[in-house]
Amino acid sequence: MPALALMFNAFVWGVAWFPFRQMAGHGLHPLWTTCLIYLAIAVVMGLVRRHAWRGFAAFPGLVLLGLAAGLTNVGFNWAVTQGDVVRVVLLFYLMPLWSVLLGWLLLGERPTGGALARVALALTGVVVVLKAPGTDWPVPSSLPDWLGVGAGFSFAVTNIVLRRLRAAPGESRALAMFCGCSAVAGVTALAGTAFGAIDSPMLASPGWLGWAALLGTGFIVANVCLQYGASRLAASATSVIMLSEVLFASVSSVALGAATLDSRILMGGALIVLGALWSAFARTPVPRDDRAPAPT
Repeated sequence: MPALALMFNAFVWGVAWFPFRQMAGHGLHPLWTTCLIYLAIAVVMGLVRRHAWRGFAAFPGLVLLGLAAGLTNVGFNWAVTQGDVVRVVLLFYLMPLWSVLLGWLLLGERPTGGALARVALALTGVVVVLKAPGTDWPVPSSLPDWLGVGAGFSFAVTNIVLRRLRAAPGESRALAMFCGCSAVAGVTALAGTAFGAIDSPMLASPGWLGWAALLGTGFIVANVCLQYGASRLAASATSVIMLSEVLFASVSSVALGAATLDSRILMGGALIVLGALWSAFARTPVPRDDRAPAPT
């Protein structure tokens, strides 16, 4: 069940690029879209589940969780709206490297041979994708590329913090993530608008509202699935299972004309998806704190 929950989360994010581009077509920048959607979710949840605010006093780390989630959303949503969807998503999934390293350093989760092999397989696929003809080294080459890399690192931090805060109430964790996404996106959007780099949301046509409602509902369900799965699996397993987002993003973007696939992309993508499937069916030790207490 944790693996299936994470895969549903990956599905939502794998196809989220489409409503973001639809709203951008109505004149609403993805930063403003992210801010407004999560602001609405946070306000409603904060009013309906007022007791969720109490968790912030008992678990100050929820602020860090909100910041990490906010940086993840800002980077990813902005990147998939402007760049090649498949390329951005694959760069986002340099995340397995960050997750294994952070899980080892911060959680004491020494990676197994199988975990390292799955990460190596996935990263090999990323290198194949980035090694375009005429390039000496497979490195990011544009703003969407770097946003994808930064978002992947932030998402790895999000997963690590979720594991450390598994004792915190689930509603408090969700509220922290929603507030963080709205705050980080809002500050960035305000700065961009003030400097003239981003159009004001007041100039957007109202056609974006329906897409925002659909996307907001998807984000709520995806967040619940992420918390359920990430708090019950090791950080390395979570990061590689979430690679299934590559499949969802690739199929949807190619079908709708937002990306193209050649043999290099197909080969690299196949390696990444293979790593995800391997992780999904591999037996991952359950963290000791999550095991049922022994009978007395």
